[in-house]
Amino acid sequence: MDHLDHRILSALRVYGCDPRVAGAARALSWAGEHGALWLAAGLAGAAVDGARRGAWVRGTALTAGAHLVSLGVKRVVRRPRPAHVEPLVRTAGRHSFPSSHAASAAAAAVAFGMLATCRGGDSGRTTAPLATTATRVALPPLATAMCLSRLVVGVHYPSDVAAGAALGALTACAGGRWMRGGADD
Repeated sequence: MDHLDHRILSALRVYGCDPRVAGAARALSWAGEHGALWLAAGLAGAAVDGARRGAWVRGTALTAGAHLVSLGVKRVVRRPRPAHVEPLVRTAGRHSFPSSHAASAAAAAVAFGMLATCRGGDSGRTTAPLATTATRVALPPLATAMCLSRLVVGVHYPSDVAAGAALGALTACAGGRWMRGGADD
């Protein structure tokens, strides 16, 4: 598995030689630090979608929770970051497994994607305002780009990213009932 991880990372890191790709990957890495992009998106959703403000806040909490869980797993596993490629960004920590960027990205995509099934307002009807529609359309590709950026900048192995994304998605799914069930705040 390590050999395959090294080969895939080396192949994807090559895309970082293109200044446009490297710039985009660096920007995503910066925006995703500590889940900032996803937390901001959740709080913005809460601000503009008053009918489901509580669900947005709970989805944001799930996203933050996934990030925190990934940090805890990193402290236990302590896998070093890739040393066979030159990284394009500095990292906040020394450990690689799982990718916290991938965990928060996947958690946000899943949690905020669930908002289409959340009820809002006094009518109890399912609503799909622009904020939710934009989230369902934009978040999955943006989350995928965030995950790939960690490979392009050379700071994670593919298995780190896959594990982080799985952890984030599972965290959001585990909290889905809580998120949807109390959406009538």
